[in-house]
Amino acid sequence: MSAAVPDARVTASAPPSPRPNPGLGLAALTVLDTPPARQLALAERTGYDTVGLRLLPAAPATPAYPVHTDRRALADLAARLRDSPVGVFDIEIVRIAPDFRAEEYRSFFEAGNALGARAALVAGDDPDSSRLADSYAALAVLAAEHDMVASLEFMPWTCVPDARAAVEIVAQAERPSVLVDALHAARSATTLADIAALPRGWLHYAQLCDGTVPAPADDAGLIHDARSYRLAPGEGGIDLAAMWSRLPAGLPVSVELPNEPQRREMGTEAWLRHLAERARAVLAAASAHRDAGIGSDS
Repeated sequence: MSAAVPDARVTASAPPSPRPNPGLGLAALTVLDTPPARQLALAERTGYDTVGLRLLPAAPATPAYPVHTDRRALADLAARLRDSPVGVFDIEIVRIAPDFRAEEYRSFFEAGNALGARAALVAGDDPDSSRLADSYAALAVLAAEHDMVASLEFMPWTCVPDARAAVEIVAQAERPSVLVDALHAARSATTLADIAALPRGWLHYAQLCDGTVPAPADDAGLIHDARSYRLAPGEGGIDLAAMWSRLPAGLPVSVELPNEPQRREMGTEAWLRHLAERARAVLAAASAHRDAGIGSDS
């Protein structure tokens, strides 16, 4: 059964103004133990331009902050954002299961709109690819009604395991969006040519991190690393500069990088500054690759 979203019809008086240059974002999973207002404050102090907020849990009994079900909490967060240089870029996470009903997520998108979000992160968990494509198309319509896109993230252990599978699912939607996560792209059947072939209009942001090479050999290991043990950009074995050189210049970037041992060792704020610094270094290297024509695929 799909995780229905309580329809609280929560709204805020006026959404925060959208940032003209989203720049570098702090993903929810990076500091998942941190409620939205504290996450915003961390982003302000450590060099990020946006945040991603997890309103719905990725799995049962995992952290989420459902401000879409609480009118006061939503209004307070929207007011806090209006006074902040940091904006909300994306909200998480919609999982499309076999019994998915897009309308159940209306209050989720209403809240995203009230917070100025531009995208919602989506995972595909329906093995029936035709039905999954229909469900995604309905979700994309609902997202567009709220000035957002539904960004389908491919992950190797899900029903959308790689970039080509994601393209097949979103292709018939009115406003398709594919989310490239560096870890999943590197650990799936996705090639650099596949990334380069993604239509520019289907890319709205990407998630940046590094990881160990070789990758874990089974789904359990892949899931563990994705949720608990990612590495700072440039500190693993993924060729991030090559990957990012295949993505459009200026694409908004979200740093999704859970690693509690490193976070505890360095302290949260120092660690987040380190991640932002490493991310910007990788993006600069990718820009140099792009300028040199290294990211061209025949």
